[in-house]
Amino acid sequence: MQVPLEITLRGMDPSEAVEAEIRKHVDDLERFFDRITSCHVTLELPHRHQRQGKQFEVKILLSVPRRELVVSHKPGKDETHTDAHLAIRQAFKAMRRELEDYVRQIRGDVKHHETAPHAKVSELFPLEDYGFIKTSDGRRIYFHRNAVLDGKFDELDLDREVSFVEEMGDKGPQASTVRIVGRHHHAVD
Repeated sequence: MQVPLEITLRGMDPSEAVEAEIRKHVDDLERFFDRITSCHVTLELPHRHQRQGKQFEVKILLSVPRRELVVSHKPGKDETHTDAHLAIRQAFKAMRRELEDYVRQIRGDVKHHETAPHAKVSELFPLEDYGFIKTSDGRRIYFHRNAVLDGKFDELDLDREVSFVEEMGDKGPQASTVRIVGRHHHAVD
């Protein structure tokens, strides 16, 4: 990297183990793509006195040629972010997918005219952080809050049109990425 790695810990004591975990993941990203120019990772424990336990938030800002990739993982009701190391791994897994997509784009491996399938939100459970979409062929597909891009889960409502990327989950089909489709939305090249 041209700029040294920045690690910010908020609402928690300094931890060599946490910093080592972050450095290991950044090193893995650099081995995959050696043109990363900078990386800033923020690990935050915003509600230290929360009754339900610690909930870590992780934000990764990765600069690559002509673009900045951002991953922001906030805790949901499932409490998967109660362990700092697990929260870090999940965030870096998402960043790896973002970086892989970017590399495919710059190598020309991405078909630019291919559009994601569209569906409508058919069921929404905001307190439980999930919902279902219904495809044009009548299939019902699960999605979680974390799959909704740009943190726009709270902007969803029934019959809202979305585009999605489908994958097979443990309990059947699920949307790994959900993007709200609207007047101001343009498909990503």
